[in-house]
Amino acid sequence: MSLSRRELLTATTATAVSVSAATASTAPATPAEPTASADRRGPRVRTGFERLAADGYALLHGRRVGVVTNPTGVTRELRHIVDVMHADHRVDLVAVFGPEHGFRGTAQAGGSEGRYDDPATGLPVYDTYGKSGQPLADVFTASGVDTVVFDIQDVGARFYTYIWTMYDCMEAARLAGKRFMVLDRPNPVTGRSAQGPVLHKEFASFVGRQPVSQAHGMTVAELARLFNGEFLSTPVALETVLMTGWRRSDLYDASGLPWVPPSPNMPTPDTALVYSGTCLFEGTSLSEGRGTTHPFELLGAEGIDGRWAAAAERLGLPGVHFREAYFVPTFDKFQGRTVGGVQIHVHDRAAYDPVRTGIALLVTARKVWSGFAWRPDNWIDKLTGSTRVRTMIDAGATADEIVAAWQGELSAFRRIREEYLVYG
Repeated sequence: MSLSRRELLTATTATAVSVSAATASTAPATPAEPTASADRRGPRVRTGFERLAADGYALLHGRRVGVVTNPTGVTRELRHIVDVMHADHRVDLVAVFGPEHGFRGTAQAGGSEGRYDDPATGLPVYDTYGKSGQPLADVFTASGVDTVVFDIQDVGARFYTYIWTMYDCMEAARLAGKRFMVLDRPNPVTGRSAQGPVLHKEFASFVGRQPVSQAHGMTVAELARLFNGEFLSTPVALETVLMTGWRRSDLYDASGLPWVPPSPNMPTPDTALVYSGTCLFEGTSLSEGRGTTHPFELLGAEGIDGRWAAAAERLGLPGVHFREAYFVPTFDKFQGRTVGGVQIHVHDRAAYDPVRTGIALLVTARKVWSGFAWRPDNWIDKLTGSTRVRTMIDAGATADEIVAAWQGELSAFRRIREEYLVYG
């Protein structure tokens, strides 16, 4: 009897999830894990790695393991999982794979650390950045691993490249005949809903490989299930080790987990909260706040004054206020020069809509500043996933009109997404 692709995938991933849950559930409770009533910040989340380790790494028994990770792959005591597993005789850890910014996080945006041996462990570190398909599969083959484990903190936006590192690694693991395991971590900006435009395939790039909404509202394990079920030409042998204690409505500070910046310009969970909207300013002549202490919260350019903040404030957007701000970026756009603009102050995180806010700021910036321009390479189209946002803003559309224009495709994506959600 033959199974359809969807039936086969469901059987494979459901087994992996139930095995992970079953093994982790046998781990003894620890006094360091208080209940929600004992912790005013909410439930303490146990990450996928914590559950894997609590079960004595049973799912990795007899396997040669390689880990795709970066500085965010840490325990709540801030020990890196590579260091922890390397020191544990129960894990045969033979390789590490570094994404954009590198395994130890020394590279800026668009950079990586290359191939080297990690001084702390002696493990070979392979560079995945810029590699996909067969070239990346060849890296996995050369490393000698039979299981590729992914553990990186995501920030909930389609154009944050780590989810596409995971996608590329899943495809490469399939080509190389390797198993793929995802150790889950929270979506720091909640998983309540998907928001924003959905990528059109002709605009696929490393900031968006597949038709996913701009704010996806999924964890990396849920995304892996989605990728495997909808986008990979043939599913990879996928296992996901889920969290406990995480609820879809939780922001990061409810998790009880420490925050480690996933990239140099993502210093805090507050940065992640605004990022899925204000990263769109990368596609403009304005600074998105790189080179300041508040990237993506500070936006501006030379020649902008208080009229922009006033125009944005008059919109009455839910959950947010805008302050007239002046700053001097230490690198990137307007390095060493004083620029004017806005600082975003989110006062009601439950009401705040980062994508709608980002669109409204683009619309108002274009109206109040004559120097507004798109990046010559139309990078904005890669970030938003189509020409729609750029052309509608140029035609004088309002933010509400632009948001309304993508609702049909967003509803379709939400229906697909619903099939792959695993948390209540």
